[in-house]
Amino acid sequence: MDMQLIDRIEESADFVRSRAPAHVPDVGVIFGTGLSSLRTDIQNAVTIPYGDIPHFVTSTVESHAGELVLGTLEGKTVVAMRGRFHAYEGRSYQEITFPVRVMKALGIHTLIVSNACGGLNPQWNKGDIMVMEDHINMMGGNPLVGINDEKLGPRFPDMIEPYSNKLQDLAIACAGEIGLRVQKGVYVAVLGPNLETRAEYRMLRGMGADVVGMSTVPEVIVAVHSELDVLGFSIITDACLPDALAPVDLPEILAVAGEAEPKLNRLVKAVLPKL
Repeated sequence: MDMQLIDRIEESADFVRSRAPAHVPDVGVIFGTGLSSLRTDIQNAVTIPYGDIPHFVTSTVESHAGELVLGTLEGKTVVAMRGRFHAYEGRSYQEITFPVRVMKALGIHTLIVSNACGGLNPQWNKGDIMVMEDHINMMGGNPLVGINDEKLGPRFPDMIEPYSNKLQDLAIACAGEIGLRVQKGVYVAVLGPNLETRAEYRMLRGMGADVVGMSTVPEVIVAVHSELDVLGFSIITDACLPDALAPVDLPEILAVAGEAEPKLNRLVKAVLPKL
């Protein structure tokens, strides 16, 4: 990371400010699987396609829209990514995480992330929502590799608490208030795009992971580097139990995510006013 990165961040942030001058966001949201429809609840929304923003790349994943949305949600000014980027699309970890840098430059102090994942914990079910307690990076890369600029964050950021304990407690309390049952556990991120073998699922479960996915961890690493508070949610869309494994059914995965999405939306809307 060098001064050119700071220049790119500021150019992108200046462009977003020029398109949405009335919105100075407090909270950033990455609308991964499970939160996309929350876009319709954002008031006074200004929508900016990724392709219009300098230095942004675009997503090639069919279920991911590619736009930045600024507006008001549950009394908070938010900047939301509808759709994220993935390493399996051929994107660098710096490209994947660049929007988090821009959201930080726009003024956010908290980042909320969501994702779809495979369930490794045999006690959990498809459709369950997990509050992310910790993660394991098995993606083979890290967005902080390279020259560090202290203006962006420390050379050796501490990952002892990548997901805010305070925000985890808040999310679980809010879930109880709205009558929603949630899990809490560890997310392991792998590169993808193929799903894992039976032996790999056994290994990941043995490492202490409750769910497995192909995103989120790079953005969270940069969020921690940027000294943002992070709250993460996973929707378990399929069971990855090696002794009872079935071929992946993408329509079924999308259907499970669609059924869980309104529940996660309610939870995030309950959390936001209390941030």
